[in-house]
Amino acid sequence: MQQIALTDGVQLPAFVSANLFACALVLCRVGPFFLLAPVLSANLLPARAKFAAAAAISVALAPIAAQGRAVPQDPVGLAITFAQEIGVGLALALALSVLASAVSAGASLVDTLVGFSFGSLVDPITGVNASVVGQVYTVFAMVILVVTGGVELMIMGLARSYDMIPIGTFPAPSQLGQLAVTALTEIPLIGLELVGPVILAVVVVDAAFGLVARAVPQMNVFVIGLPVKVIAAFVVVAATLPFVGIHLEDDLQHAIEQSLSLLATG
Repeated sequence: MQQIALTDGVQLPAFVSANLFACALVLCRVGPFFLLAPVLSANLLPARAKFAAAAAISVALAPIAAQGRAVPQDPVGLAITFAQEIGVGLALALALSVLASAVSAGASLVDTLVGFSFGSLVDPITGVNASVVGQVYTVFAMVILVVTGGVELMIMGLARSYDMIPIGTFPAPSQLGQLAVTALTEIPLIGLELVGPVILAVVVVDAAFGLVARAVPQMNVFVIGLPVKVIAAFVVVAATLPFVGIHLEDDLQHAIEQSLSLLATG
């Protein structure tokens, strides 16, 4: 944070304004995480709690962010710096939100294959429509990220971002475009990796009942096949959840490292 010697009371307002602006700039980068990042943006958290947490993180990161950096004092330079910090925060938060989108996309595919998409409910985490398997995966992902230190890892990534993207700098448009393309391509990839065994089990069950329907036409496979498919899906989901947790932890760390490396201004 900018160092100002307090030799007399006249310099106190300058000291307070410099430190206040530094905290406000950090808040501009931290704020988007509570709007888009997994766990931190959950609708279960009250808005006041989110603001208090964002303010506390900003105060803690302000000395790291402003170390060796001059905080602009003129209105135009300060406004440009505020806009840059908001842009950097949005880019980092969007890169991390890919993880939640991938979980939701993969679980929605399972819901469609099993047939649970007909009974969609409101997801308490995201506030959007989600079916049974979608809620299971979403809640499990949030629990895993909290228990395994995912929130702490995101805050550490924020602190690290000030070394890669200091205050007063902004990534080039090509870097932002590369980050967006990388994030969009990873959504279906991560989603399929998380629910791949479940999809494979459902396809095998459908194929087996297709053969049974050809061999025994008198059997009503639609009545028998649906409960068997649901049971098979739940068994595979329960068996693969531990591996999903490990995968999510690795994906979060990879997303933070990748976003910082792509946005680094050098």
